[in-house]
Order: sequence, then structure tokens, then C-alpha cells
Amino acid sequence: MKQIWIIAKKELHSFFDSLMAYVMLVLFLGFTGFFTWMPSGQDIFLINQATLQPFFSIAYWTLFFFVPLLTMRGVAEEKRSGTLELLLTKPVTDWQFVSGKFLSTLLLIAVALVLTLPYYFTISRLGPIDHGAVLSGYLGLLLMSAAYTGIGIFASTVSKNQIVAVLLALLIGIFFHIIFDVLARGISGFMGEIIHYLSLSTHFESISRGVIDTKDLIYFLSIAFAGLLGSVSILSKRSLSDA
Repeated sequence: MKQIWIIAKKELHSFFDSLMAYVMLVLFLGFTGFFTWMPSGQDIFLINQATLQPFFSIAYWTLFFFVPLLTMRGVAEEKRSGTLELLLTKPVTDWQFVSGKFLSTLLLIAVALVLTLPYYFTISRLGPIDHGAVLSGYLGLLLMSAAYTGIGIFASTVSKNQIVAVLLALLIGIFFHIIFDVLARGISGFMGEIIHYLSLSTHFESISRGVIDTKDLIYFLSIAFAGLLGSVSILSKRSLSDA
């Protein structure tokens, strides 16, 4: 665990030293804040209800695009700069390496979500608010981010080109974010149930409504684990080929 934390801290420092963290935080807060409070069909003043659902809805899409941007340089940059081989010669396992990358990105996303708490405090003053639904909504965003972080790290491991890593992560994410949801509406029976389960929106909407089910937790954590497992597999093959 110590090695994982060391790698995570190194990566976090890298985020802030390159100004990437600041840019991400400003853009995330700007997008979510604007669309949460702007006059629209989801505007909390128009729906006349003290709820953070408008924020969760826009953050659901914002994080879908932002997470791949955060993970694109995770392993791809190490490959491009030639520091990957140096890192893997140190007493650090492939699992610890990718887990450190994963943890640093998830911590940065957690910081971004914490900075949106003023939305919660402001809305709670407008009327009675379901605090349980708010907590579960934040949990849903964090779990979704964990899943896409796993996918993003895998994409970054596949390619040393950061742009390719972003596009690959988005391509994989589109299936869970959009395509499975669309297909589930047109397919019935056993196959339809499987595709419905694979749809990320199904599990996110369930959690954001305040219903925390074990199957939803398993779904998000499984995607994250699969992404990290794929990354470790690729790194292991690279190490064997170099040997």
C-alpha cells in the first residue's frame, strides 16, 4: 500500500505542476455550475424543488468526457518519455503501478466533487432536501468515475499517444454510457436483460435516486477492476518481451 500511495502522490503533484488539475477543476465547476443554475427544464427554480438532480445529470456527462482527459497521460506519458521501463525496474509491481495511477485520478475527481458542496448547502436553504439522495448521488458519480478511470488507464496503457488514449477511452465508454442503453430499449428477453444490465445509466440512476444496491456496486467496481487487470496484463507482456 505504501508504494501505491507514493505513486499516487507523485501523480497528483504532476497534475498540479502541469496546471492540468487547475484547468480540470475550473472547467468542471464552470460547466456543472452553469447548467445547474441556468434557466432550463432542469433548473431548480423552474422545477420548484430543492434537489441536486440537475447537478447530477450534468456531472454525469461532464465526467464522461473529463475522466479520459485525466487518464490519457497516466501510462502513455511514461511510455513516451521512456520512464516506464525505469519505473518498472524499481521494487514496484505492475498492480501497484496502475493502482497508484488509478488512486491519484480518483482523488482528483473526489476533490472536484467536494468543491461542488456549496451547491448542496445553497439548495438545502431553498427548501427541504433529501440528504440521503444527495449522498448516494455523489457516491454514484464517484463510482462512475472509478469505472471510467479503469477504462482510461487501460486505454493509456495500450497506446503511447495521449490523443489515441483519449479516443480509445471514449470509444469504450460510449458503449456503457450510450449504446447499451439504446440497444436495451429495442431488445427484449434474456439478451435484453443482459444489455440493460451493461448500461451504465441503469445503475447510476438507481444510485442517484437513493437506492444503493449491491449489484450496482459490483457493476462499477467490476468495470474498474477489469480496466486495471487489462492494464496489468499489457504491462506484464511488455516486461516479458523486454526480458
